[in-house]
Amino acid sequence: MRAIPLTVTALAAALLLTACDNGGSNGGGKNSSGCEFGGVSVQIGSASVAPKAGDTGEIPVSITNQSKPCTLDHFPVVSLNTGKAKTDVPALKGAKAQKLKLAKGDSASFTISYVRGKEGDKAALDAKTVNITLPGTSTSRSFPWSYGPVAGQSGGNGPDASVTAFQQVGD
Repeated sequence: MRAIPLTVTALAAALLLTACDNGGSNGGGKNSSGCEFGGVSVQIGSASVAPKAGDTGEIPVSITNQSKPCTLDHFPVVSLNTGKAKTDVPALKGAKAQKLKLAKGDSASFTISYVRGKEGDKAALDAKTVNITLPGTSTSRSFPWSYGPVAGQSGGNGPDASVTAFQQVGD
């Protein structure tokens, strides 16, 4: 008979602890454990470039910690820049961010997936650069986008692209 009250109490305690979690925000203070561009190296690759309009491409982005231990606690902020305007790339639907702690030398990666648009199509985004901001920071780094135009979503609500959550690389 005591199992139900104990279960309810345990559940209530778990919910209370969850409510206290700040969800990775730094509460207005400096997030000293967040990974920053000055302490990490970033490599952007072209493992699976979409060859023609309508094809899907995947661009892997690897981050290696070169400094003191740091934490990636949310999705990266990614935007495509045409030179005239920036457009944010949303997180992959259904993806859940995980908190990754990186010691010096540890790596994590995420992927930018996109559908290639038609050259000259006004619905396509003719990106020149991709800007990446690590979670918990406001500094971004810009990298050349040489993977062709990005198709617009049907309904005209941003690029047909998404960003995955960070994944630990290696052991």
